Amino acid sequence: MAKKNKHNKKNVLKEKKSNSSGNRFAFNRKYKNITGISLLFLTIFLFIAFLSYIITWKLDDIIFGSDDTFWNALTDSNIQSKNITGKLGAYLSLIFIKRGLGIGAFFIIISLAIISINILNIKIKKFYYITILLILWAFYSPILFATLFQNSDLETLKTFAGIFGTQSYEFIKSIIGVGHFFFMLVAGLLLLYFSFPPAYKRIKNFFELKNNISPVENNITAENVHSEDNMELELSDNITKKSISDEPVENDENTGDDYDQHQSNNVAPYDPTSVLSSYKFPEISLLFDYDEEKITINKEEQEENKKKIKKTLGNYDIEIDKISATVGPTITLYEIIPAAGVRISKIKNLEDDIALSLSAFGIRIIAPIPGKGTIGIEVPNEKPGIVSLKSLINSKQFIETNYELPIALGKTITNEPFIADLTKMPHLLMAGATGQGKSVSLNAIITSLLYKKHPAELKLILIDPKKVELPIFSKIERHFLAKLPHCEEAIITNTKQIIKTLKALTIEMEERYDLFNDAHVRNIKEYNSKFIARKLNPNEHKFLTYIVLIIDEFADLIMTSGREVEIPLARIAQLARATGIHLIIATQRPSVNIITGIIKANFPVRLAFKVSAKVDSRTILDTSGAEQLIGRGDLLITTGSTLTRLQGAYVDVDELEKITEFIGSQRGFPDAFLLPEVLSDEDNGIVDLDIEDRDPMFEEAARMIVQNQHGSTSLIQRKLKLGYNRAGRIIDQLEAAGIVGPFEGSKAREVLIKDFDTLEQLLKQNRV
Repeated sequence: MAKKNKHNKKNVLKEKKSNSSGNRFAFNRKYKNITGISLLFLTIFLFIAFLSYIITWKLDDIIFGSDDTFWNALTDSNIQSKNITGKLGAYLSLIFIKRGLGIGAFFIIISLAIISINILNIKIKKFYYITILLILWAFYSPILFATLFQNSDLETLKTFAGIFGTQSYEFIKSIIGVGHFFFMLVAGLLLLYFSFPPAYKRIKNFFELKNNISPVENNITAENVHSEDNMELELSDNITKKSISDEPVENDENTGDDYDQHQSNNVAPYDPTSVLSSYKFPEISLLFDYDEEKITINKEEQEENKKKIKKTLGNYDIEIDKISATVGPTITLYEIIPAAGVRISKIKNLEDDIALSLSAFGIRIIAPIPGKGTIGIEVPNEKPGIVSLKSLINSKQFIETNYELPIALGKTITNEPFIADLTKMPHLLMAGATGQGKSVSLNAIITSLLYKKHPAELKLILIDPKKVELPIFSKIERHFLAKLPHCEEAIITNTKQIIKTLKALTIEMEERYDLFNDAHVRNIKEYNSKFIARKLNPNEHKFLTYIVLIIDEFADLIMTSGREVEIPLARIAQLARATGIHLIIATQRPSVNIITGIIKANFPVRLAFKVSAKVDSRTILDTSGAEQLIGRGDLLITTGSTLTRLQGAYVDVDELEKITEFIGSQRGFPDAFLLPEVLSDEDNGIVDLDIEDRDPMFEEAARMIVQNQHGSTSLIQRKLKLGYNRAGRIIDQLEAAGIVGPFEGSKAREVLIKDFDTLEQLLKQNRV
């Protein structure tokens, strides 16, 4: 009972103490607010007075020639000042400017304004640094004015240079003579340097960049980048051992309230593109215009086709109320409104007859056109045109789009640009016969992403078993490509490397889900928004880039590796959407053993080029129509519910060469984006039981696992800044030591040790 009373007394004392300290804080805060507001109003008053004095000084100086005349003028109501702020403002201006620092008085005013804002608890970054600089400028500027305008009217010189400026100038000149010009120049340059360091660095980086460009290759290597610039390249753990942060938290313990307090002093949002702030997006002039792009409307051809369509339908007693034509890049759409009572199926069955009458290949009937009360007949143009990628990139739709990953696919029948968001698809399957435009469209998709995304926002994994289509993008390796650690080539062609890459991408996906779990978010958009707003600890989190995996010939992989490729690919397709990982796969063999049910289920958006048979079209699109296409980029795209015909965007190899050269010649990251390491088959299942061979970080990892009560490889990797292989071996060693439980699939391992005392005893026994 006595103990309880004693405990209650302590609580009462603590409460009184906290209340008194709280009252004291409230009183101090109120006092500071009054002081800050008063100083701010004084600053505004002086600023207006000084500005007015610059105009009225000749008249007001007559009134206030000396202190005696000031007091006389102040008491004499007949004497009026020309200064807006009255006699008091005029006199204070005389003291601060003419009898003081001249134009330097304005810098004093600015410093007083900053001090008053700081007193009001509105935090200003580098407050003391800025205040000292303003005071230095206040003393330097009047001397500079006196130096530059030494031959001006004496009264004017005294007004703008002040007594301090004129006397300081005379003093410096008497000591070093004409050398005072050099002294003022050096002092001014030093002040400019310390006042505007970012501008200086940009100028310095520009000249260093010029000096580092190779005259032969016009390419910048990582070794040539200045050491200060390298500090900006700490994009993620995959590039360096550090996470992004302009003002990093010093240790991993700065979480919760401590980290919130740290972030309250840094309100500016994080800019992910700052790691390569000098990066320039490709210019539109790098893309070509084509003469074939201009659509020419042949009225005679249209009227002739209308007559033939009417005649063919009339032969089968089908009357038409109206027929109109819409000219597209490759085909012309004839829309017909049949007479009342005509069955649509009857018109649809005449597809071959209409094609025969028009002497045209690739006739396609849409009955009815979705959203319209008409029937469409697509007829190829006699002279098909080209849809240049330039016309799409330069379109209003592409420039103003807010899509996360915009891809320019082509133009519709109505000649409208078709821009899609890869994140909404979320994966894309491309298929069609050889030579029908798959590779060109794939290049157009990649190029449109390069025109819209910064290297810090997007990474590409390029898989090309044929080894001929994608190597052109190897020049942008240090900007946009991702690869396995210790892999020499960024364009992946080897089958074993492809399988390891898919496994590494699965690990990357799982690590991102761990980050989402820690950050309490559901997808990459929410996570990055939180990171940009500096609501996540940069020692434990990082900005996540979008990753796009592109496979140019999927059939070759399935034929050579089968389920080794299909299983991880299907898992990524099912789960990776939320993590910002998206897939684009292309194949020239649209058969059911290549495009399986698992693939189709996870690729709702499919793009079909011309195929040789209806069965191939049904395999790709679940409907016929692709066999009716005319080739050369003519394609059909399905989004699950709608089927749209497009003329695919065309981009030439020469254009790609120019774009990749333009990007590759700029300063990039030290290396490609490195995917997590993947244990080889020989390493799997091996647990290190020898105490002497344990990892040096074993005990630190054990303490961290017990503290967090969460046993996972990704946690060790993030907290201790280790590679995936090493973290995996440590988790196996922890299992062998009895600290964590066995592997349980996607779940974290059970932590068998619950407190530090038990852990320390176990570690002590293990050391012996």
